[in-house]
Amino acid sequence: MEKSEKNMSRPRQPGPKRKNFSGEKAKDIKGTISKLFKTYLKKNRIQLIIVFIFAIASTVFTIVGPKILGNATTEIYNGIVGKISGNGGINFSAISRILIILIILYIISMLFSLVQSLIMTQIAQKMTYRMRDDVSKKFHKLPMSFFDKKTKGEVLSIVTNDIDIFGENFNQSITEIIRAICTVVGILIMMFSINIQMTFISLLILPVSSILLNIIVKKSQKYFNAQQEYLGHVNGKVEESYSGQQIIKAFNGEEKSIEEFKKYNSELYRTGWKSQFMGGFMHPVMNFISNIGYVAVAIIGGYFTIQGKIQVGDIQSFVTYNKQFTQPLGQIAQVMVQLQTMIAAAERVLEFLDEPEEKDVDKNPVDISELNGNIKFEHVKFGYDKNKIIINDFNADVKDGQKIAIVGPTGAGKTTLVKLLMRFYDLNSGKITIDGYDIKDFNKGDLRQHFGMVLQDTWLFSGTIKDNIKYGKPDATDDQVINAAKAAHVHHFIKTLPNSYDMLLDEETSNISAGQKQLLTIARVILADPEILILDEATSSIDTRTEIQIQAAMDNLMKGRTSFIIAHRLSTIKNADLILVLNNGDIVEQGKHEELLEKGGFYATLYNSQFEDEEEA
Repeated sequence: MEKSEKNMSRPRQPGPKRKNFSGEKAKDIKGTISKLFKTYLKKNRIQLIIVFIFAIASTVFTIVGPKILGNATTEIYNGIVGKISGNGGINFSAISRILIILIILYIISMLFSLVQSLIMTQIAQKMTYRMRDDVSKKFHKLPMSFFDKKTKGEVLSIVTNDIDIFGENFNQSITEIIRAICTVVGILIMMFSINIQMTFISLLILPVSSILLNIIVKKSQKYFNAQQEYLGHVNGKVEESYSGQQIIKAFNGEEKSIEEFKKYNSELYRTGWKSQFMGGFMHPVMNFISNIGYVAVAIIGGYFTIQGKIQVGDIQSFVTYNKQFTQPLGQIAQVMVQLQTMIAAAERVLEFLDEPEEKDVDKNPVDISELNGNIKFEHVKFGYDKNKIIINDFNADVKDGQKIAIVGPTGAGKTTLVKLLMRFYDLNSGKITIDGYDIKDFNKGDLRQHFGMVLQDTWLFSGTIKDNIKYGKPDATDDQVINAAKAAHVHHFIKTLPNSYDMLLDEETSNISAGQKQLLTIARVILADPEILILDEATSSIDTRTEIQIQAAMDNLMKGRTSFIIAHRLSTIKNADLILVLNNGDIVEQGKHEELLEKGGFYATLYNSQFEDEEEA
């Protein structure tokens, strides 16, 4: 049996290969940040200000700690020296006060950090919620031409990968970079307050650490990017093998599939090992540089203490600050990579939301309440790509209540015609009218309410069988649902299922057969009771016996309604009021079944060749 030509006639524009975007750089950082603030962050600007204040306060209280602890050390040292010299002892009261102040500061710092973290998490989650909501709404406002140019994986990746990456990195990166910058500035201030000369000595390690850090980041970045690319290949191969198990086994392709997986897995191992090694190499190098600074500070600090220029407790504080100084520098470098990833993900989401939408509402739409089914095609010309015209000069006059069969070879433009009729696409030239009104003068939503479609490719959603049948008429009663199922000859099958009409279809609707899915979609259209029917090889997945029953039910349904039947098995449209024979986008013949056979033209050739094929089968 020949398949619908819709996938053949519509040229699919291959989109760019979708990767895991970790490490990918943003194109327009300033523009994206500005757009994010205007679109999503403006409402939370007060909360963001609170986050900044609390993050700074938390960091400041933490930074002051070592300085105060150094005072306690000085008190202990002076007390011990005094006791040895006989001039006094340790002032435990002063030390207790210092420790209490220190504990209070750390508690306040923790509370500030906790509040800031809670607020930031709330902001991030609200943003991702609004983004997903906006993307979901956008799906239903995009023209069909958008989905022709994008793969399913690309679009789904925006909802899953990109929004998740943005949300996670936004929550972590903003807080971390505030803390890191405040820590660097705060530590510098505290170090200068202790001793200016020692601070300048500590700063000498900055150029060295920055150069080494830059070299490591540059070297490791390409391996991280390669790792993410091959991770995408591995995941894709697993998905491909899982979904194609039946074909793989049928053609004994297990060994080939395993070898291909091994190739990708080996590359993932190689790049993963190198990226993790280079990433892990950063910490030992930074620790080595930090230890060099620690040694220099300890020696010089000891010398200054002997000279009486600095207290012992100040040396302890300074050493603590010196060891902490390089940590936020490394954090800032890592956060900058996360920010690039976050902005790159946000760019893709915002680009998707900026896609031109389908214009649904006309300024002065035609009233559809009294429409019949008189449809006229006048010099219709159309191509999904303007350089590749599929329908050249199509003309047809369809009267209300007629049953019109559209036949022709694959790629002739059969399915395209009904898509044009429902305004999934707009014409290149010519026009289509309903009862004399150009379809461009209708609201698209109102126009489509008058159509019922049963396609070769069934679509059911995860939910009950009853809800799937009621999709086109949500307010239908249970009796109406049952009557529609009986008319579609699917009632008996439903009654044999667990929970009957309340049985849940799984996510892939794989717990019923392809033919049963088709019967349910037919029941859905019968329940919707539309004025105009479009049947695109509606019985393609049904056995011959059931097809005869369905054909009778559909004949009853089509009485008094304008119906378009896209047919591949020509034996199913013998009783059509008019058969339009398409070839290369034009009507080459039209008439009833017997008339077309008597002419001995293109239709007769198609019919006879199909009949011969069925006889041979």
